[in-house]
Amino acid sequence: MSDNFIHYLKIIAQGLPDTLSLGILGILSAGVIAACLSCLLSLNHFLLNKVIRTYIIIFTGTPLLVQLLLIYYGPSQFRDVLVKVPTFYNIISSPWFCAYLALTLNSAAYTTQIFYGSLKALPKGQWQACEALGMNKRQTLKVVLPYALKRALSTYSNEVIFVVKGTALASMIPVMDVMGYSNELNADYYDFTIFIAAGLVYLLINGLLSTIMRHIEKKALTFEN
Repeated sequence: MSDNFIHYLKIIAQGLPDTLSLGILGILSAGVIAACLSCLLSLNHFLLNKVIRTYIIIFTGTPLLVQLLLIYYGPSQFRDVLVKVPTFYNIISSPWFCAYLALTLNSAAYTTQIFYGSLKALPKGQWQACEALGMNKRQTLKVVLPYALKRALSTYSNEVIFVVKGTALASMIPVMDVMGYSNELNADYYDFTIFIAAGLVYLLINGLLSTIMRHIEKKALTFEN
């Protein structure tokens, strides 16, 4: 392995904190939001369902990059108003926060589809058993939701990997993550092996995540079969 390649890896590795923080926090936040939205959809409230489904259509029907750019550049159009609330303006003008928000909202939309689909796929007998015990809708969801989430792990693993790969787009606004440092290096050296090094870093991260998710899935479903 050439000295240049090792040098590139060392520089690119400086972007790991932003890449990992965006990925991990985005995954966790999206998972919580998706679980809540799935429960709300299960209540079959007409207005709530319309609002949630509209949100899902918007965020699954448009590219993540477009969402990222809108979230980052959109508030600047109202800068004169927003600067009157300095704390809020400082938060929404932060490139890292905008990337985190875009990833979270995008992933939550897809994850809601996964979790809600898993809820709908549960055997009717489970719902009927809860009803027979006199449980209301909220109590029933507390019982069946954990089971549904375990059943969704296999599909959800793909979404987890997608979020981590999606962090690469954060360099467009400019977040100094793995791709941010890669682009900076490429501007100086014009060497395609820089992006091979970046790809290797993402491959290692996603390989580790895949292993972790398989382990979690195996543990979660140990007593299901």
